[in-house]
Amino acid sequence: MKKILVLISVLFTLFILNFSLINTPTQAVCPVCTVAVIAGLGVSRALGIDDIVTSIWIGGLILSSSFWLIDWVKKRGWLKKVKDNKNLTFINFSLIVLMYLLVLIPLKLDHAIGIALNKFWGVDKIILGVVIGSAAFLAGMWTDKKIRQVKGKQLFIYQKVVFPVLALVISSLVFYFVTAG
Repeated sequence: MKKILVLISVLFTLFILNFSLINTPTQAVCPVCTVAVIAGLGVSRALGIDDIVTSIWIGGLILSSSFWLIDWVKKRGWLKKVKDNKNLTFINFSLIVLMYLLVLIPLKLDHAIGIALNKFWGVDKIILGVVIGSAAFLAGMWTDKKIRQVKGKQLFIYQKVVFPVLALVISSLVFYFVTAG
């Protein structure tokens, strides 16, 4: 287990160094956010915000980072040789799973996941929040695409950003009031 952690740490460090040494345009979401997620969870706990609410945003961030990573890999041209849609789908799915693992494994190792009394509906609050946040983010993305398909255009500026964020806000508010009582 220690060898795997060392390997992941080295790869993560190399990945960060790659971004810090090369002058590239600013991206909407960066892989460094994993560290921010862990710190943010600690700060939100200190402020008394329930783990489900915080984890909803973590789930949205992970999914957003996953899509960013897929686009980044495609722009680098690393998938030009992949002609089969099944292989491309598998690669995309693998990148998404990798992003979830890069966030959830450190949370588990930090003992943020797996606390016996930190459950809601019998599921760990962080895992439940990540699932809900990912689903809400996907629902927001789907709503944006559906509106663009039906109307043939976007309704307002930054619609692509507003809908997923609004979905996260609504689900956060719902679970804030559900868990507050």
